[in-house]
Amino acid sequence: MSLELVCPAGTPAALRAAVEAGAHAVYCGFRDETNARNFPGLNFSPAELAEGIRFAHARGVRVLVAVNTFATAGAMEPWRRALAAAEDAGADAVILADLAVLDHAARHHPGLRLHLSVQAAAATPEAIGFYADAFGVKRVVLPRVLTVEEIAALNRAVTVETEVFVFGGLCPMAEGRCALSSYATGRSPNLSGVCSPPEHVVYEDDAGGRTARLGGFAIERTAPDEPAGYPTLCKGRFVAEGRTTHLFEDPVSLNAAGLVGRLAAAGVTALKIEGRQRGKGYVAEVVRTFRAVVDAVEAGRDPVAAERLLAGLVEGGRQTAGAYRKTWR
Repeated sequence: MSLELVCPAGTPAALRAAVEAGAHAVYCGFRDETNARNFPGLNFSPAELAEGIRFAHARGVRVLVAVNTFATAGAMEPWRRALAAAEDAGADAVILADLAVLDHAARHHPGLRLHLSVQAAAATPEAIGFYADAFGVKRVVLPRVLTVEEIAALNRAVTVETEVFVFGGLCPMAEGRCALSSYATGRSPNLSGVCSPPEHVVYEDDAGGRTARLGGFAIERTAPDEPAGYPTLCKGRFVAEGRTTHLFEDPVSLNAAGLVGRLAAAGVTALKIEGRQRGKGYVAEVVRTFRAVVDAVEAGRDPVAAERLLAGLVEGGRQTAGAYRKTWR
């Protein structure tokens, strides 16, 4: 089975860019709280999704719709509407995390193919088997905490497809289990679809440099000539034991291009590129590079120098293979 390259589409323009750059599939979401990338200026209306799917299908590309936040108790209607709208638009699959949403989809939309979001944080054969048996899930997006060897062992023990991240921002937590942002802002990606929501972000400039604040808390302070990133609690610099350092995670991007062959041998079905908050130029360049990597691996050709080609697009100017090569636990 060939590897499927699953690419981000935060806007209709990014969807077209990903398709034209060589994506096998794109993933996107609606402009509401059902989508874990619920940021202003991004995402799709039902009509825009239907048009995007027509465009992609005409070029042989699949469209996966993320309805991957956790529903609010007593207020399931937005998630029900999102599932119905995705099916009406002709989505090839929906990406879900919440048990209630999975149950509703399995009962009321039996024609929809179900993928398990990384937000569900399923990383054992037992957990994955539960979702497959209970709801008919066909594919699981694995958390970014496993080595290649662990992924291979997992694939030998499960009957569903697996999808792994190969490029983009890294999350230091097990996805779906992080509420760090809510301590500063009252909102988190799991329930509200946003990590460090922009209405809580403030940049303050003075003679000494720039201070980035989230919910009133100073997250990062940079010198006047130093690039300032988007302030999230997990990537801020804090003073601890007399040292100022990134306590949780350094700003660095995942780039597993050099491991695509090993991931394929480990039984992975699909490779995911993170970046629904990115523009169409970024999406096109990353997708084009990774499509060349996949084609080279499948044809047995020389590897593509993806690290060099994508060096200008990575967060913090640094790349890592992340947990895929980790020696710690």
